Amino acid sequence: MKALEKIGLVALRRIDPEHAHGLALAALNAGLGPRGGPVKSDRLRTQIAGLDLPNPVGLAAGFDKNATALHALAKTGFGFIEVGAATPRPQAGNPKPRLFRLAQDRAAINRFGFNNDGMDTIAGRLAKRPADRIIGLNLGANKDSTDKSADFATVLARCGPHVDFATVNVSSPNTEKLRDLQGKAALSALLSGVMDTRAGLARPIPIFLKIAPDLTENEIAEVAEVANASGIAAIIATNTTLGRIGLHGPHKDQAGGLSGQPLFEKSTRVLARLSTMTDLPLIGVGGVASAEQAYQKICAGASAVQLYTALVYGGLSLVDDIARGLDALLARDGFASVADAVGSGRADWL
Repeated sequence: MKALEKIGLVALRRIDPEHAHGLALAALNAGLGPRGGPVKSDRLRTQIAGLDLPNPVGLAAGFDKNATALHALAKTGFGFIEVGAATPRPQAGNPKPRLFRLAQDRAAINRFGFNNDGMDTIAGRLAKRPADRIIGLNLGANKDSTDKSADFATVLARCGPHVDFATVNVSSPNTEKLRDLQGKAALSALLSGVMDTRAGLARPIPIFLKIAPDLTENEIAEVAEVANASGIAAIIATNTTLGRIGLHGPHKDQAGGLSGQPLFEKSTRVLARLSTMTDLPLIGVGGVASAEQAYQKICAGASAVQLYTALVYGGLSLVDDIARGLDALLARDGFASVADAVGSGRADWL
């Protein structure tokens, strides 16, 4: 981490977290972020759902909710980028404050509630995206929608022509009854509608499904069963957790989804279990803050990883560190590619 980045992170952590996030995006757009582009090597190059990635380290949804920093993010080390979530209509989200740092735990709790500018505005920005990067959109539902399932297809129809993949997000804990859509019958119907819409796109794109880490063994099996039959291209495991075990600090009991280091073990175990139930590629998310943790996700069954909360504590230079460190770990263990390592350590997590 460069000295300037370190100073900036210290300063940002002294102000309100959501305001700090906005300043970080502004700084990125002002050209104060990395400019080297994706970290590349023959060993890191991989493919997932037909998408050619220069490296398997991706940006998780939530950092750039409104697709306002696409060109700046294209200059960072990420192998792929996911923005959003986008909903059909703009919505303000939940009342503030709604983002809390847990510095001692290297974690965060948020209850944003899909605050975003709406699909029309976001589609306009995506239409001007960098053409040479892999960019996806997280699909969401409006809080007051009478048919949340239909919202996902609506956003896909509007924004699908401008992205390389889209993620059905039924796992956010901050929109009432959204996680209910992970049930077998509801999820099957929702994905059927999304896949019908995908088929109508001039350029059908891969559809991913993002699941929660708080599912039981039976619920994971049901998700896998539906996913296997749906035609989706990959599963993202996992979103934030409602768990609160072992946390520290004044904000440890705030309502919302917990992300960061405390989520690493739980999310990785769900990932490993899921990998025994499906042949679909998996993207591991939850607590990735180092090359070793990215490598553990891959060895547990992930074909790629995503991160977000770690950037609060490590800055965007962390992305390059993780990608280069991952390259070294693969080489150390004799793997010629990311794909060769996928699932090689699954037994350690079951």
